[in-house]
Amino acid sequence: MRPILPTFVFPAAMLAAMAHAEPPMHVDDAGTLAGGGMKIEGAFMRDDETRGKELVLGWAPIENLELGVALSREHDRSATPATRLTSSGVALKWVPMQNDTGWALGLRLDVGRTRVHDRAAAERSTERETALTALASYRWVEGKVLHANLGASRVQAQGDCDTAATWGVGYEHPLAAALKLTVEVFGEEGTRPDKALGLRYELFQGFKVSAAIGRGNDRSFGQVGFAWEF
Repeated sequence: MRPILPTFVFPAAMLAAMAHAEPPMHVDDAGTLAGGGMKIEGAFMRDDETRGKELVLGWAPIENLELGVALSREHDRSATPATRLTSSGVALKWVPMQNDTGWALGLRLDVGRTRVHDRAAAERSTERETALTALASYRWVEGKVLHANLGASRVQAQGDCDTAATWGVGYEHPLAAALKLTVEVFGEEGTRPDKALGLRYELFQGFKVSAAIGRGNDRSFGQVGFAWEF
């Protein structure tokens, strides 16, 4: 998909519009919190000349269903003064088929909004996005996990609307009892794939820290973050 807004807006807006995968991954897993469980995730992000931070809150009111809220703020430094992006989103994730090993299958619905303040041009605008994604994960006994996402995203901005297919493939490989390597490739219709490599380390039960770097579409990106489930 060709973004309706300038190219620096879309990657940042996507992050807050979705209660996305556990840091540091973009590709989501087919899994939810246990019924009654909650989580807090946070990340500091860089995407080319855009810098930002994000907070995600999640709750599972019943088994196999997870609700999420995401908030973020970014600044694009390619402009002077920097363009400000303020994003919020909600997500519903339903995974009726979950297994400790073998296949897990589900769906995720995301609705988000990004307010853009172009201070150089003294202009303000709003981008709205709705996305539906099919989720699949395959888990091995030894802890390896393969994830696949396939969906579509609809973006409305400045009176225009565009819809595009989205996809992603990710892999988690245990390096030690508390350390995992993450590898993923993801993209959307009309663009080349993004590729990322990361590490996730569990400091104590339920609390993990992570970092990742990536490259794609003539830019580099990365993040450091945490995830706490309780």
